[in-house]
Amino acid sequence: MTTPSPAHLHADLDTLAARARALIVPGERRLLGITGTPGAGKSTLCDALAAALGESACVVPMDGFHLANRELERLGRRDRKGAPDTFDAGGYAALLRRLRTDVESVIYAPYFDRALEESIGSALPVLPHTPLILTEGNYLLQGGPWQDVRAALDEVWYLDIPDDLRLERLIRRHEQFGRSRADAVTWVEAVDQRNAALIEVTRVHADLLVQLA
Repeated sequence: MTTPSPAHLHADLDTLAARARALIVPGERRLLGITGTPGAGKSTLCDALAAALGESACVVPMDGFHLANRELERLGRRDRKGAPDTFDAGGYAALLRRLRTDVESVIYAPYFDRALEESIGSALPVLPHTPLILTEGNYLLQGGPWQDVRAALDEVWYLDIPDDLRLERLIRRHEQFGRSRADAVTWVEAVDQRNAALIEVTRVHADLLVQLA
């Protein structure tokens, strides 16, 4: 059976914000996922959508579920932090399910601090009755232990940008948080690009392929 190709949309922020707003159903909570390869601009888009939607939306990133560096060292995975098995996929899925079903409580989500390279628990409050949760991350469409993540989301958009722009963004981001240019390039080539190859395969499962105007 052939998997249908996702729709393509070349759009500006206003158009995407209107599409996100259309997901809102009074009295319910909806979840919209933004995925794509490392450096695609997922968190930037999520933050921009949240700003455009105001109190109707908040952002809960996947990155808060990075395993701690100490645990990655114990598992022998510290040198490839960011790979699918360096996250708590089950914990992320459980939080998404709770966000969907519990609209009466303040729910706290973890936050990943890039300066510390560690997650901080209970750092992001999701207020009661917030109708739309925006969540972004690399592996929202991945199989295996990530399937429960996809099942919790109403829609997933795959953010698509040219590779040259994406790679330069990634290198600059690693430099911003302390790596030399040479170390940043090495990490991108050895780790980020390996993860990107896994993520690109999943784009066919997205509801929408987005190119920002």
